Amino acid sequence: QVQLVESGGGSVQAGGSLRLSCTASGRTFNAMGWFRQAPGKEREFVAAIARNGGSIYYANSVRGRFTVSRDNAKNTVYLQMNSLKPEDTAVYYCAARYGSPTILENMYEYWGQGTQVTISS
Repeated sequence: QVQLVESGGGSVQAGGSLRLSCTASGRTFNAMGWFRQAPGKEREFVAAIARNGGSIYYANSVRGRFTVSRDNAKNTVYLQMNSLKPEDTAVYYCAARYGSPTILENMYEYWGQGTQVTISS
């Protein structure tokens, strides 16, 4: 059974940092990514990375502040989030697919349960 388990969410002040982790069990995926959903908004793409690290994508809103990486030995993807802003407040979801990384939500076959990130001003 495939499971994606996120951790690392929490509450910090604006300008702070958090690191999210997502560990996959049951399968090895080529692409792993992060999406987020703020209250009252649709879920949106944040970042994605290929297994070999050769393809990495970021949303414009996080580029330069967030870094996605992965440890294949641990089957884990990370999202290092720096210079956090109140508008980064959302539930962050890990996603995985067997194909190449994509920013398209409906292309990901597996999802984690989400972890809350709250940034106060």
